[in-house]
Amino acid sequence: MNKHVHILIIEDDPDICELITLYAEKSGYNVSIARTGMSGLELFYATHPDLVLLDIMLPEMDGWEVCKDIRRDETTPVIMLTGKGENGDKLKGFDLRADDYLVKPFDPNELMARIKAVLRRANPMLVVTEAIQLPLLKIDVQQYKVTYATQEIVFPPRELELLYFLASHANRVFTRQQLVDHLWGWDFEGDPRTVDVHIKRIREKLGADNLYWRVKTIRGVGYKFEVDHPCCT
Repeated sequence: MNKHVHILIIEDDPDICELITLYAEKSGYNVSIARTGMSGLELFYATHPDLVLLDIMLPEMDGWEVCKDIRRDETTPVIMLTGKGENGDKLKGFDLRADDYLVKPFDPNELMARIKAVLRRANPMLVVTEAIQLPLLKIDVQQYKVTYATQEIVFPPRELELLYFLASHANRVFTRQQLVDHLWGWDFEGDPRTVDVHIKRIREKLGADNLYWRVKTIRGVGYKFEVDHPCCT
């Protein structure tokens, strides 16, 4: 469903390239790969991708220099990939206006979720997202519409995106910080507790728990969208 979305991977580790390609193609994206900074830039200007996954430690030209050059094109989102976890690297990526930052080793499913979130922020028309249908509940992020028990419920965009994200990963627990990173971006400077406020409003609008699903608090961890009958999704 995302065949027209082109992702350029600039990464010198062949195993990581193979892993990302496997998951990206499974998600419906077209993929190109460059193994050096210089070849990555050449491929970037030759193909004009919709998103770049950029390693920092690259031969010929490091990821910082590549990102500086790519940033001449303000429309192309960049997700930095690195084995370094120091705050200084994250701040440097922020200074270079990278859109997101992921530290190796990473969960490829999390990377796919971040790609989708970044693409949606950069150009919502690029990402075709199917509506989620559950007993008594339909969440359509394309039309920003939630229907509960045949009644349409008005949700602000961020609340709807949070609800959709949790429901699309049913029964999986996310920390507040993970939800902030996915939906607000890693450069968000607010309090992760803002998630609590959004969850409270979502619960108020959907009413009491029902027999099929619920937004559940996992004490000391975060939240999950619990579905009792996954076959109904």
